[in-house]
This record gives sequence, structure tokens and C-alpha cells, in this order.
Amino acid sequence: MSDAAAHHLRSSGLALESHISGRKIAQSTGEAWAGLEAQIFRRRSREDELLVPAVAEPFLVWLISGEALIEECDPGGEWHGGVAKAGSFFFTHADTPYLMRWQAREDMPFEVMHLYLDRNLIDRAALTLGLKAARCRFHDISIGVDSLISGIMTGLVDELRAQREANVLFVQGLAQSLTIHLLREYSDVSDKSLRAIAQLPAWRLRAAVDHMEVHLGEPFDLDRLADICQMSRFHFSRAFHNTTGVSPSRWFIRRRVDHAKQMLRECDAPIIEISMAVGYDSPGHFAQVFRRETGMSPRAYRLA
Repeated sequence: MSDAAAHHLRSSGLALESHISGRKIAQSTGEAWAGLEAQIFRRRSREDELLVPAVAEPFLVWLISGEALIEECDPGGEWHGGVAKAGSFFFTHADTPYLMRWQAREDMPFEVMHLYLDRNLIDRAALTLGLKAARCRFHDISIGVDSLISGIMTGLVDELRAQREANVLFVQGLAQSLTIHLLREYSDVSDKSLRAIAQLPAWRLRAAVDHMEVHLGEPFDLDRLADICQMSRFHFSRAFHNTTGVSPSRWFIRRRVDHAKQMLRECDAPIIEISMAVGYDSPGHFAQVFRRETGMSPRAYRLA
């Protein structure tokens, strides 16, 4: 796998990791994991609502342990889901962001493995089946149960958690078997290549989000973000919205407010100082934005 492809996979993991709370237990590294990005997390038992961004690579989540009521919905849609137990899996190559929430049993650890599949790995597997990967569209699976997937994922989890260096032939053999199985059982083939929706590649999404995070106290600069991602203003804005569900400026405002909420909870600094720290010279303007985003004034939020 090329350095660029490896970076894309790692950035996908980082982008999603920044959205979902929990403790990362293990992270794939080294030659054995070429074409894969694997992570093991222990999630907190309750998540009321989070926005999962569109992902550039096919993405599989496998429940290692625990049990939870997990629900998903499109923004503005209705919630749907069910109870997922150890061995259940979720699989998506989402073109659009979606919302997720869960309530897990508190008497057992809620652990999951995230696995991203590089397009080169999929291309090679498709060729062995006489398929063109560009014409294959994976199904979105929620709370699936598949004994073969469970067997393969168990092997990958064990290898990721082991103290020894991962074995190249073992990991790559499991990865290739998994990809072929997913293509056989969980994809459809179109008569023509599927048109790609304009989205930010994972590394560009990460670069844009990281830049905004560092510069929350400065004016929003769309031109700078577009330059960082090597795109025009128009194409960057459209791709960012398709990937995250909100415009770059809206994302920026929400992160400013999130940072202000954290400061209001954790320190006794005057509200005017918090206002300036997140880029608002006018306390009145800050209060107006804060109220629009949260439904209450900064002072009321601090006292709540």
C-alpha cells in the first residue's frame, strides 16, 4: 500500500475517532496491516446523539464484548435500531453523515473494533472474483450477524492485542478473506461505474478540522481551508457539507460554542474573557450565537 493510501486510512480513523468518545485500547501499526486501519475502543455506556461523518473507505465495526441498544437515523429522520451483542457487526460506506446513539449494559465492558478497508485491497479482491470494484456498491448493514465475519474479526482482534509483532501472512490472509466475503455477500454490481458524490478524502477532512480547531479564536477563513485542502472555495464547501452534513462555517461556529461550553463548566473566567477566547470581541454577539446554538445564555449555562 502506498504512503498516501496508508495516510488516508489513518486519517479516516482519526476523523471518526474525534467524533465518538471512549478510550482507545489498540491501534494497528506495521507492515502486517498494509491495506487496513484497525482500532479497538472501549466506549462509554451511554451516548445520547453523535454525528458520524461520511467515510471515504468501507468501514466495519464489530462488537467484541458487551450489549447495547444502538439506534441510527438520517439527520431529520426517525430513529431505528435494535439490541446488538458481542459478535454483531455494522458495515457502511456512507455517502452522507448520519446520527447514532446507544445505551449499553453497565455490568460488562462495551468494546468494539473499527476496521477500514483500503480501496487497493478491495480492487485486488474484486479482480479475483472477476468484478470491477468501481461497479461494486456495498450494502449498509446494521446489527448483522455472520459467523465467518466473527471468526475473521476474532483473529484480527487477537493479533492486534498480542504483545508480539503481527504476522504479515496471517493478517493479510484474514484481510483478503474478509474482503472477498464482503464482496460476495454484501455488495451489488451495477452495469456502469457508480458516480462518486463529492466528498472530502479523509486526510483533507482531518486537515481542515484540525486547522479550525487550532484557530477557533481567529476569524473564520474559508480561503485558507480551501488552500489547505488544495481545492477551490466552491468545491471545498460542497465536499465538506456532503461529508459532515454542515457547512465549514457552521462547523466552525459549533466548535467555538463547544469550546466555550467547556470553559464555562471548568473555569471561573469572566464571560467576556471566554467570549474573546473563542473569537468574539463583542460579548453581546457571543451571547446571541451561544443562545442560538444551545437555547440558553452563557450565564444560564454556567449556572445550570
